[in-house]
Amino acid sequence: MKKVLLTGASGRIGSRLGEQLLNDGFHVVGLDLAPARTRHPNYVHVQSQIRRKDELVKSFEGADFVLHLGSMMSWNPKDNAAMFEANVNATQLILEAASAVGVKRFVFASSGEVYPEVKAKTLPVTEDHSLNPTSFYGLTKKIGEELVQFYQTQGLETVILRFPHTQAASEILDPESFFSGPRFFLDSKIRQMEQFGNTQVAEYLKSLRGDGSPKMILQCGEDQKPYMMHIADIRDILSGVALAMQHPNAANEIFNLEPDDVVRFEEALPKMAEIAGLPLVKAYMPGPAVHYRTSNAKIKSALGYQPSHTFSAMIEENRKNSEQTAL
Repeated sequence: MKKVLLTGASGRIGSRLGEQLLNDGFHVVGLDLAPARTRHPNYVHVQSQIRRKDELVKSFEGADFVLHLGSMMSWNPKDNAAMFEANVNATQLILEAASAVGVKRFVFASSGEVYPEVKAKTLPVTEDHSLNPTSFYGLTKKIGEELVQFYQTQGLETVILRFPHTQAASEILDPESFFSGPRFFLDSKIRQMEQFGNTQVAEYLKSLRGDGSPKMILQCGEDQKPYMMHIADIRDILSGVALAMQHPNAANEIFNLEPDDVVRFEEALPKMAEIAGLPLVKAYMPGPAVHYRTSNAKIKSALGYQPSHTFSAMIEENRKNSEQTAL
């Protein structure tokens, strides 16, 4: 039985990936700051802060693959030091441990923030696009990629996956979701702007409340162009990671792990607001619209990756669930 060391094993993506690996017959060692979310005879959980290499090596012994999904994501400057510790220093220690025990392949979860996609110079964004992150999170992921590539020169076989925005279908109409809340719901967006200290934007958004009832927002740039971006289904991300872990053509490569479709907010939000039973208002955000397309041609050609869940299908999944709940 092959052994996989999975970091971020208690996270929203990592926990699902761990379950899939166990169902596929792997022995999984999960590493996370948080307690275990998985119970299985072939699962071992290590709750650790990842401070020392020698503390990691014992957990890594016998591992065939390391899937490094664990990281910290924030756009609040007060979290920068913690992000550097989690996304850079911990990555270096994990690479050291993986090299020490001679794992067959190390897969690193990076992000489209390394480009960043929202300020791409050319579209669609391909893997050879220049890297010039504008967020501290994107910077930590870029440094993480550089660490991975350095250890690759030392003999460690690696794969870098640049993740898109990723959601479970059940999350996209959840105003409390870390991603979907401020992306689609007015009050959640106001709270996010207040947390960032963007009081002027928060006050503008408050002016859209009207009668104060909950609302969804169709975000546009100050150029009045509606947002457009990729949002991947977690199920497709899991299949992409599985391919990257074992496919021979993935060795020492970098891939965008994107869905085929792009989400046009002016098309998606009216459907989502109808299902949620909420009014929809337009919000004109500072700066140009988030409006990009990223290529997945490389991973499809090299690994045979084929996303199977469109954002429209995720919306319809919510509609069906809503109808069944109403019965």
